[in-house]
Amino acid sequence: MAEKNYVVYGIPNCDSVKKAFTWLEGHKIAYRFHNYKTEGITKSKLDNWCKQLGWENLINKNSTTWRDLDDTVKNAVTTKAEAIALMQEHTSMIKRPVIELDDKVVVMRFNADTYAETFL
Repeated sequence: MAEKNYVVYGIPNCDSVKKAFTWLEGHKIAYRFHNYKTEGITKSKLDNWCKQLGWENLINKNSTTWRDLDDTVKNAVTTKAEAIALMQEHTSMIKRPVIELDDKVVVMRFNADTYAETFL
């Protein structure tokens, strides 16, 4: 059986990302980490995620990054294209971790039971 090629997207200092790393490693699930801060994120990747999850489900409106934006900027995000452009510019506002296997993607805060249902 081929090994699954999970990719965990996020930023390394995020508590939810750290918990995901610990859980995945504890269950011997291999993954590669994609750091938004150093590697960015492509428009095509965000477009694919938006098609699967909806752009509204990718923006973390509780993030400091989102909250610090001017209300005019926040209110202007009404389409997928606008959301993608903003997420590319401010990657810290993307919910995390985003975990991808092949082209399928999930975004979820860390919860051990949910991770077990999803990855085991």
